[in-house]
Amino acid sequence: MVAPDREQSATSHAISLHRPLRIQEIRERWYAVDGTPADSAYLAINHILKEDRPHLMVSGINHGPNLADDVMYSGTVAAAMEGALLGVPAIAFSLVSRAPFDFGPAARFARSLVASALSRPLPPRMLLNVNIPGGVEPDGYAITRLGRHTYGYAVSENIDPRGRKYYWIGGNEYEHEDIPGSDCNAVHLEKRASVTPLHLDLTDVHRMTDLAGWALDGFQRFIPDGR
Repeated sequence: MVAPDREQSATSHAISLHRPLRIQEIRERWYAVDGTPADSAYLAINHILKEDRPHLMVSGINHGPNLADDVMYSGTVAAAMEGALLGVPAIAFSLVSRAPFDFGPAARFARSLVASALSRPLPPRMLLNVNIPGGVEPDGYAITRLGRHTYGYAVSENIDPRGRKYYWIGGNEYEHEDIPGSDCNAVHLEKRASVTPLHLDLTDVHRMTDLAGWALDGFQRFIPDGR
């Protein structure tokens, strides 16, 4: 196990290129990294396990949801994504609950999914994002797409003892759109685990056709490869 040595929520895919990283072995085969989740994944695959490359990487179980747009901010998902980018199939697990946390049901589902994944050949850049509802024993799971949700857009302005302004961002007014087949619906409405395959290629292929109709004054449009 390789993980950050402290809380790293919402660090997304940050990596530490401008300072050294330190690894502490806290017990046999358990390592703490003074960096981000993506740093931990990078060091695990390229250094700690370079002579025994894993067949599957598991990130989590995260304390809280990583549904819908959360995947863009999540350190848990970013660690799995780093693994996939390095050619190791990866699964990110999150428990959709607030404290107190009961990881038992989520751990049982994670164990079953990992066992199934390891029983078959996996594409090297496979990336799954899994969310398990808290407070219940899910009766099953759904293969889902990413939904859409918001926590609000609060900005709280305050003044420090030296008279300078500072800000807290992020709200607690949760809402999700009712999108059939989404991870939000599966977890919140159906109380089932959601399993969402993610793609590392963020290209909006359908938008490319629309952009082809744009005209830029003074510039010629070429098709890819410069032809």
